[in-house]
Amino acid sequence: MDSNLHAKRGKMVKDYKIDELIADLMIKCGVGAVIFPIEPVSGGLMHRMYKIRTKSGIYAVKHLNPEIMGRKGVHENFDRAEKIECLLEKADIPIVPALTVHGQKMQTVGGHYFYIFNWQDGHITDWNNISNDECNIAGNILGRIHAIEPRNISHKEPELSKINWREYIHKANEEKSEIASLLVDNEKLLSYAEEELNKARISLPDIICVSNEDMDPKNIMWDNGNPWVIDLECLDYGNPISHALQLALQWSGITTCNMDIEKMVAFFDGYLKAYDNCFRAYSGVFGLAYTWVEWLEYNIQRSLGACIDEAEKMMGISEVRNTVEREAVKNLVSMGK
Repeated sequence: MDSNLHAKRGKMVKDYKIDELIADLMIKCGVGAVIFPIEPVSGGLMHRMYKIRTKSGIYAVKHLNPEIMGRKGVHENFDRAEKIECLLEKADIPIVPALTVHGQKMQTVGGHYFYIFNWQDGHITDWNNISNDECNIAGNILGRIHAIEPRNISHKEPELSKINWREYIHKANEEKSEIASLLVDNEKLLSYAEEELNKARISLPDIICVSNEDMDPKNIMWDNGNPWVIDLECLDYGNPISHALQLALQWSGITTCNMDIEKMVAFFDGYLKAYDNCFRAYSGVFGLAYTWVEWLEYNIQRSLGACIDEAEKMMGISEVRNTVEREAVKNLVSMGK
């Protein structure tokens, strides 16, 4: 990233107080004056969330990461996600959609971008205590999404992951970053994971559908047993086989290194009740479980300065550490050590 551009974005955040921005936002959108204080909400790994009260109700406001919003093509991605969000609303998928104000979902104040949501009560399931029923429900929701408009497509070469691990290691060492030793010690694992991911992508059949590859356990709220899917900015068109496998693994415990085959069966039982493309050769595309390398690269970039402030840099460092250490443990377990 251009250092001058990064400095300008960092200055943009500092020049505006978030409370003032949100107060202006709520007035602009006609939902009333903010009743202070504004409460930060934990959980967002890319953007920042706030709980807002006005006389008209309680809202959640998402402040979109200025660094991300400055990237080439990002607005086209958000536009596509918003259109797909409308498809999910029409299909009665249980989602928490962004409010449409003045004919648009994304709102702009002071050069910053926001989404406003009605506040959704509920809780996120503890990753260590996900039930079989929750896996079944999550799988069924994903199947319903994939069933909206799946179609076969003509073959084209897949977009492969191309991460220069050696360059990141060099930069981390140069900056004396605390992630440097983690990357050095696990370079072979990172290269292997990326290679297996690319092999799996090449093996996928030519099919596409509406999908939500970000629908892991942290992105479903449960309110008295009823599910509500949140964080829909990653809605896109994608391969249903890839996304079904990745999410089944996450819901069945791969993230916590505690895989439960019954949870995976429950997820696919729910999924297949809603959508079945007749694909069964999942063992041949298991390398899709390594998509975490791309999340890791994003956080390496944040930890090395591609971020809006020190808090985001520290989040990047934390995610690098968590991801690498978790995957290193899983690798040792798979080798029987």
